[in-house]
Amino acid sequence: MKFGIDRLLEDPALRKPLEGKRVALLAHPASVTRDLEHSLDALAACGGINLTAAFGPQHGLRGDKQDNMVETEDYTDPVHGIPVFSLYGEVRRPTGQSMGTFDVLLIDLQDLGCRIYTFITTLRYVLEAAAEHGKAVWVLDRPNPVGRPIEGNMLEEGWESFVGAAPMPMRHGLTLGEMGRWFIHYFDLDVQYKVIEMQGWQPEGPGSGWPTDRVWINPSPNAPNVMMARAYAGTVMLEGTTLSEGRGTTRPLELFGAPDIDARAVIAEMHKRAPQWLKGVTLRECWFEPTFHKHKGMLCNGIQIHTEGPRYNHADFRPWRLQALAFKAIRKLYFGYELWRDFAYEYEEGKLAIDVINGGPQLREWIDSPSTIANDLEAFTAPDERMWGQMLAEYLIY
Repeated sequence: MKFGIDRLLEDPALRKPLEGKRVALLAHPASVTRDLEHSLDALAACGGINLTAAFGPQHGLRGDKQDNMVETEDYTDPVHGIPVFSLYGEVRRPTGQSMGTFDVLLIDLQDLGCRIYTFITTLRYVLEAAAEHGKAVWVLDRPNPVGRPIEGNMLEEGWESFVGAAPMPMRHGLTLGEMGRWFIHYFDLDVQYKVIEMQGWQPEGPGSGWPTDRVWINPSPNAPNVMMARAYAGTVMLEGTTLSEGRGTTRPLELFGAPDIDARAVIAEMHKRAPQWLKGVTLRECWFEPTFHKHKGMLCNGIQIHTEGPRYNHADFRPWRLQALAFKAIRKLYFGYELWRDFAYEYEEGKLAIDVINGGPQLREWIDSPSTIANDLEAFTAPDERMWGQMLAEYLIY
């Protein structure tokens, strides 16, 4: 199959509208061609493209920033001599100065198919800036590595943030090119927009979203493989808790734990409370010692979520429900457990991080209430999932 960048480089007819235009690129480390050449280098070497600037999202164009709220500065690319503007530093929206460096912005970002992954918020901000300044935006489309499944409650009104660009569920089921189409409609943007479509992508085919003939490269430092991407819509919630999400280990966001929990007891309680949410996946007790981040240097008892092997079923796997169920089990087993971290998450002050992550307090309130059961969560989540799924049809390309 071919990604958008591959088709643009191979087809002169697709590039022809760029002739005589100043072109900028928004990219990160996973922005590579089939031959693993970075898109910045490939476009710079491509005849007829006048590359005048580049932009980097959270973690930077080079992906060198490890954690959240670690900012990247502007700099000049040492190879191509063009300015590289950070969209996760002094600003998160492109400034008038940076918008003046190009006519057409190419976006080549590998997303994870999850609302909280900040690249889709950056897409929204760039589209709004392009509409304001009369610039064109092209998305060089890439797969949603977790395919079409939809899961989670909609972001609630008033809970928009850098990890919540608009009302959508946690697993949104769109590619970046499709998401741009929805943003333009939802925010009523007047912008020149084009998607260089993929060729041969099968959302429900082998790999369940990620094509088996393409190499995985970290789009951010703690996104090391497809297994992490599959679990991420659930495990990202761990960032709002005192539990380790495996940062400082070789399997970040695939496992979780703490020095003071009994993982076997947690797994047993999860199976007792909602076995229907544990289909298609294997949970395994494990031990780990983070080399940095939460519980650094401490032995943690934890649970690894195995989203591979013959027992994995992509259609049945529900990572958001699974992780919520784990929190519910810990609440049941350990009265008064200090589960929620109280800190400024992605610059949001005065709100619990878990609520910012989930786009509202509904899920936390369900977890914290001793009387709520699985059906109560389904009651406020399933209607949102159905509504989003029905609404998407007109924006799908594949």
